[in-house]
Amino acid sequence: MKDQKKIVIIEDNDTMRLGMQETLKREQYTIEAFADPQAALQHLHSYPAPLVISDLRMEPLDGMQVLEKVKANNPATEVILISAYGTVETAVKAMHLGAGDFLTKPFSNEELRVRVKNVFDKIAKHSELEKLQQHNLYLNEEISREYPEIIGNSPQMQELFRLIDKVAVEESTIMIEGESGTGKELVARAIHRRSRRAEKPFIRVNCGALNDNLLESELFGHEKGAFTGAIKQRKGRFELADGGTLFLDEIGDISPVLQVKLLRVLQEKEFERVGGEETLSSDVRIICATNRDLAKMVQQQKFREDLFYRLSVIPVKLPPLRERKTDIAELAAYFSKKLSKTNSKRVLSAEALHALQEYSWPGNIRELENFMERLLVISSEETISPETVLRFLGRGISAGNHHFENMALDDALAAFEKNMIVHAMKKASGVKNRAAKILGIGTSALYYKLEKYGLVE
Repeated sequence: MKDQKKIVIIEDNDTMRLGMQETLKREQYTIEAFADPQAALQHLHSYPAPLVISDLRMEPLDGMQVLEKVKANNPATEVILISAYGTVETAVKAMHLGAGDFLTKPFSNEELRVRVKNVFDKIAKHSELEKLQQHNLYLNEEISREYPEIIGNSPQMQELFRLIDKVAVEESTIMIEGESGTGKELVARAIHRRSRRAEKPFIRVNCGALNDNLLESELFGHEKGAFTGAIKQRKGRFELADGGTLFLDEIGDISPVLQVKLLRVLQEKEFERVGGEETLSSDVRIICATNRDLAKMVQQQKFREDLFYRLSVIPVKLPPLRERKTDIAELAAYFSKKLSKTNSKRVLSAEALHALQEYSWPGNIRELENFMERLLVISSEETISPETVLRFLGRGISAGNHHFENMALDDALAAFEKNMIVHAMKKASGVKNRAAKILGIGTSALYYKLEKYGLVE
């Protein structure tokens, strides 16, 4: 991005668009304003901007669609959504999709200036950090991260621990197979920590989260000018992981084109950055993970057979939670202790624990952790009853759409409101005025609700 003070405004109301344009021009920002969201997206594709301000209700694309497309094209671009119909649900959804802020109409010129300044301050801090730490960014993140232990004493987990200790000292490529939420990344980290490469970087790439072009750049790096937005040379994950371990998550999602390029690196240990001619090499150990049946994909000719055998020299299969139910009590206790920093300590009755063990847990450990958080946040029982557990599991809260069934209307609304406040406070790192803005309410109203639900520290 050549112009670091450029803002693209997308607003189909002429008066509102012109008003924001003039207000921000006076602050020395470069403004490109559009009434048509599709025209704005075409412009951004060729000429990225650090910040996009978009209305929520527009045709033929609404603000949420604009947000998703902007982030898909350039994840570094910040987006502020504005709407005259601001709700808690809309604001939280926007934040989850990556919006930098959410403004509810009407707002003053001063409020607009402050919000925009805050976004550019965040961009400047991020840019400075990248300049200072480009070579060690991912390594520094890993060093500072807390490594939780793998929980479980079931026979299946004891066998897994023995296998981890055995394969960690080798250099062979490992394929970790298991359903979503079974802890594949934790196992990969455990193998790395016990290997000869433990003092070197552990670098993770989610292959299913990026399209072909972005994933190729992420893996191999790119040269300055290799594509639109490539304003400087960037090292890829293979270079950053040199001497250490490269963890390729969701490996089954990579395209046939990238399968060929990955196979070449595994065979020859050489690659070129995107847009570059210099041949580079990197000494990395590959650990892969997938929740897909790669052997079946090979039969269907959706995954290269030669690459499959290169990646799965040592297969490690993780059992789903439903096959190791004796570990559920230990896991529930672990998550309860972990969440006690923000919630008062609770205990599960023996009958409640039995109810947890009888559930199938299709989302595995990740689902259990999310369930325990909801249970501890919303339930007011000191000793949680089996009725509460069953209500939450079968007829209570649905994590996807916050749907409440078989609850009195007042109770459901109160539980939903409390849950949203807790999540907003976490999102805002405990800063109340920021949480109030996320929720779309006044700070005084938030203080009242925090006291009402006993959330005051």
